[in-house]
Amino acid sequence: MNLITDTSFRNVTLAAVAEERARAHPEDTALLFDSGVRLSYDDAWRQANRLAQAIQTLGVKPGATLTFQLPNIPESVPLAIAASICGLIINPVVPIYRGKELGFILGDAKTEILFIPHRIRGFDFVQMIQELQPGLPHLRHVICCGAEDDLPADMLRFETLIDEASTEPAPIATVDPDDTKVVLYTSGTTGNPKAVRHSHNTLAKALDNGVMAWGLNDRDMMLMPSPVTHVTGYVNGIELPFFTDTNVLLMESWIVDRAVELIETHQATTCVSATPFLRELVDAARHQGKDLPSFRLFACGGAAVPSALIYEASEVLASCRAVRVYGSTEVPLVTVGFVGDGETQLAAETDGRVCNYEVRICDDDGNELGLNVDGEIWVRGPAMMQGYRDADQNAAAFSEDGFFKTGDIGQLLESQAIVITDRKKDIIIRGGENLSAREIEEVVMLHPAVAEAAAVSAPHARLGEGVAVFVTLYEGDAPGLSDLTALCAEQRLAKQKWPQWLGVLEEMPKTPSGKIQKAVLRQKLQADAVQLS
Repeated sequence: MNLITDTSFRNVTLAAVAEERARAHPEDTALLFDSGVRLSYDDAWRQANRLAQAIQTLGVKPGATLTFQLPNIPESVPLAIAASICGLIINPVVPIYRGKELGFILGDAKTEILFIPHRIRGFDFVQMIQELQPGLPHLRHVICCGAEDDLPADMLRFETLIDEASTEPAPIATVDPDDTKVVLYTSGTTGNPKAVRHSHNTLAKALDNGVMAWGLNDRDMMLMPSPVTHVTGYVNGIELPFFTDTNVLLMESWIVDRAVELIETHQATTCVSATPFLRELVDAARHQGKDLPSFRLFACGGAAVPSALIYEASEVLASCRAVRVYGSTEVPLVTVGFVGDGETQLAAETDGRVCNYEVRICDDDGNELGLNVDGEIWVRGPAMMQGYRDADQNAAAFSEDGFFKTGDIGQLLESQAIVITDRKKDIIIRGGENLSAREIEEVVMLHPAVAEAAAVSAPHARLGEGVAVFVTLYEGDAPGLSDLTALCAEQRLAKQKWPQWLGVLEEMPKTPSGKIQKAVLRQKLQADAVQLS
């Protein structure tokens, strides 16, 4: 079904629209932060220019990769604009990634300049980078934001970089809007993250699809708790207020009572984030006896979205339509929910209306199926990624005529809705984040007693899914769960990937070809009523 209605592109860069906003509306608010910081369009442009001057003085040339691993703090906004001014490829990396994941990404991206925080919740990012640097020959400059004490001699302070930079307008690099603008690494069924490439045009189109479907305008304010290093937070957090008239309120970390306060204080109207945040917001609003009348839309996806939660949100929040949306880093916002009058049931019981994509439902041989039939979801559209950096990954991911094979199983309905019924991809979706099962298994298999390991999703009370691991053993004592988490820590695996449940089997259920039947393992968890928390 071809539901593409607009193939036009903006053909502009973030630098161009930020400069225009600063010229036309210098004192208007671009973004607010939960720390109390207000960033006007003029503030953002001036800071970005000074940072761009500093980056150019360091000798970083157009086409180089700039990586940043920052939380939702004010520095992230001029940083993104400065990268655009300099013609750099920007590579946002979520702050929860540790040495194993970050080392791979920095090496694969050939990062030349890196921006990090000093510490978050006690974790020392400076120390982590010091440990990784010997294996990263392309990494020339490391800049620390908010340094708390002395830094190694080869690291720079963000504040010093800005203060010492020229105040003259930085020369703006000439780039083609169809060139690669951002590389985002996403976990999949293979162990290492995949490098997803988006151009200036494809990423702006993803933003425009949401703006068009949800009617965002100058009366809206987007509350954004999703990380700006994730495609949702980057597009709807950093870029939205420059490409549109909608302001943004960034939360550095999700604290539900603080979110309620911010919505009330600033009359926030919309949010695009993970399912657990909607669950907590509805519970907090009910507990506090507040219906948050300014709040009109919460679009959520990633982790499974119970239909009952969508209905409940409309009952508790006076003006809010909560919707289920579907997409990925590769194909952002394939569906946009249902926001029209009389569409609450569709909003609750489907995964959203397809917006500006062409969708096929295919069998295992690539034959197109009809409506209301389960098959793999294939999509293509103007907001689709340019492709993976790895050519072999592209060959497996795309059909001959350019459809992206999502790996998800679902149906296409007459209402132009998608309903997800299963997943082909062997990933675990924890609070909206994709976790690679294979990556977890590879670490668990390092334990000397483990012969085989299978990581699968288990129901999680708050996050939708968590990590359960089944193992078979060589002769000897079985490891305990604490042994495996200690091994994960030793291997510098991000904490959200650590197993929360361990099952020991005499043998794995397998297909005749020897592949572990993970569906059988998930059924066992369901039969045993396993529930993580």
